[in-house]
Amino acid sequence: MSDTIAADPMTTPFLQCLVGRIRAEDAFGAWDRKSDTTLLKEYIITKAERRLIPIIGDPDPDTLGRVETFYQAVGLAIERATGVIATPMMNMSHEGFGRVVLLAGRLVVFSRTLRDVHRFGFEDLSALAADGMKHAAQAVAMIEAHPELARE
Repeated sequence: MSDTIAADPMTTPFLQCLVGRIRAEDAFGAWDRKSDTTLLKEYIITKAERRLIPIIGDPDPDTLGRVETFYQAVGLAIERATGVIATPMMNMSHEGFGRVVLLAGRLVVFSRTLRDVHRFGFEDLSALAADGMKHAAQAVAMIEAHPELARE
């Protein structure tokens, strides 16, 4: 899995997976007419917007949902690249600190400590795509290094 971003970040496997996960949550078709970039606007927080968010704060349920959907999309990108299901598990305190791991079989393919989750977001779509692709590529490399554990 290449971690280079095409001229159009919307063509990256990760953003396609993220949009697919977001649309999967729309049981009634309310978002059918919304473009993919419109659905991803929740993930974009400019530097100016980030400055307005307090340094210390508790994440709201919508933010926690976005974080969870982001890592579900990473897992889906891993599955598409390897054929191995990668399941995210997230443990988060009410203060926005925690950990997310992605498991494939008996193998931890990705692990990350999360801090300041109430400020979760990316500068633009390219940064969002690059971060998701980087995480997926790391996990794919782990699966390729230990296929016997990942496929159990």
